[in-house]
Amino acid sequence: MTDRSHITLYSGGHKGAESEFGQLAEQWGIQEVNFSFDGHTSIQRTRGMKVLDPEELDKGNVSMEIVSARMGRKFAHANKIRKVIQSIFHMVNNGYHVLAVGWIQPDDTVKGGTGWGVELAKLFNRPVHVYDQERNGWFTWKDNAWTAEVPELDRDTFVGTGTRNLTAEGKQAIHDFFTRAFGPA
Repeated sequence: MTDRSHITLYSGGHKGAESEFGQLAEQWGIQEVNFSFDGHTSIQRTRGMKVLDPEELDKGNVSMEIVSARMGRKFAHANKIRKVIQSIFHMVNNGYHVLAVGWIQPDDTVKGGTGWGVELAKLFNRPVHVYDQERNGWFTWKDNAWTAEVPELDRDTFVGTGTRNLTAEGKQAIHDFFTRAFGPA
């Protein structure tokens, strides 16, 4: 088996896509870091858990008005989602390539909290790829537009994020990504 221990997945460890990325990282022998915070109860992956203290969380703080404007939507429970938004910053700040599974919307944002990770990747000029579960294909953000393209890694860090409502096709897309990027498990 090829040594993949120098490769790191950054995620949040939630049910669905993030949990799937984590399970496969473990299966492939890839390091895994899952960002969380005190009081966060919906995490499924505890391998490599990094609990962010208030000072660390604050590094990812951004005005919810900015998040709302960038995402083109309002957040009814802004205080509840703030820590999640802050932890997503740490995922994208640490990983280079950003891979997400969800739904690309007509305004080119991605549905849900996953969309903030995608928007940060765009802002940070990181390679960002989304598996759109409606169109059943990978899309890469290039020249301010989504282009059908299968993701390839050229660095040893990546972010795996996405919807909690992972379809069988989304799960297969993540598995196929690991096989293409890292060879057989």
